[in-house]
Amino acid sequence: MKADGMNYAPKGKPRPVVGPGEFFFSAMALDHGHIYGMCNGLIEAGATLKYVYDPDPDKVARFLKAFPQAIPAQSKQEVLSDQDTRLVAAAAITNLRCPLGLEVMEAGKDYFTDKAPLTTLAQLAQARETVKRTGRKYMVYYSERLHVESAVYAGDLIRQGAIGQVLQVIGLGPHRLNAPARPEWFFVREQYGGILCDIGSHQIEQFLYYTGARDATITSSQIANYAHPQYPELDDFGDCMLLGDNGCTGYFRVDWFTPDGLRSWGDARTLILGSEGYIELRKYIDVATQDGQGDQLILVNGEGEQRFSLSGQVGFPFFGQLILDCIHRTELAMSQAHAFKAAELCVRAQMEARKIR
Repeated sequence: MKADGMNYAPKGKPRPVVGPGEFFFSAMALDHGHIYGMCNGLIEAGATLKYVYDPDPDKVARFLKAFPQAIPAQSKQEVLSDQDTRLVAAAAITNLRCPLGLEVMEAGKDYFTDKAPLTTLAQLAQARETVKRTGRKYMVYYSERLHVESAVYAGDLIRQGAIGQVLQVIGLGPHRLNAPARPEWFFVREQYGGILCDIGSHQIEQFLYYTGARDATITSSQIANYAHPQYPELDDFGDCMLLGDNGCTGYFRVDWFTPDGLRSWGDARTLILGSEGYIELRKYIDVATQDGQGDQLILVNGEGEQRFSLSGQVGFPFFGQLILDCIHRTELAMSQAHAFKAAELCVRAQMEARKIR
């Protein structure tokens, strides 16, 4: 499925942090294929999948082929009222992710949603208020960092001081459109939120994470529909510049122009400039090489040039940390402030974007 980004569901080495039956979660709202990667990650970390619910029986049947241990629920309320379920993982239509999250948190459960976690600043205000009042978590699957081993290792190297102080992050996030396989809502602006809100959310989250910025200003953002007039509400291109509250800068480009000849759904790259070196990530493919193996990290600093091939070497610690955070009410996996700030900035980038075509 590496050629299909919408249904790309990475699998890693199981690293359980809890035993069978110690931490139950349920899945619902199967509108985006990322739900498979979300569930894979939680199960590999030891979580026990209990229920699955979606009003579309075909989606449930497909899900059960991948996760036959799940119990098909008869209604959303059956999941929300279940005493065992502590976390609900969901990948709803983008503008419906926040309303569902509010219901989940009001039911006393933590919420784990696909990115983008919301589409408007009004939704963000509601989510922040409900988190504060209920004490529940509203966590986000920013998969292009959390479920990519080279991206995880880059964070480790930065914390170790391998490139000194981070100064700038450049992100390139091309995706394959594969329009015939996309649902109708994918092409409706109100529902998917726009390209900078949608796949741009990955890039903004990585900028905040790698630079350590707690806030940022959108200094420039642009969107276009260059080549898809049959989908007038689709942005097929977007870019953005950011200035962090710590003086770090960022630039990213996202688009739907991955050519059919590429073996991956997108040649995603990240370049991290530090005061004493730099890191390049070739996340999903090392293009024009024989095996094309992704998860390549290139490090250049005062000690020389190094290349790390990291597939199967690092794992995905976020999921185990999230489970422990839900149990102990800590913030090891991701702070709530960070998750919401990335969401806020991707909405602002979209709102402020200049339409260039």
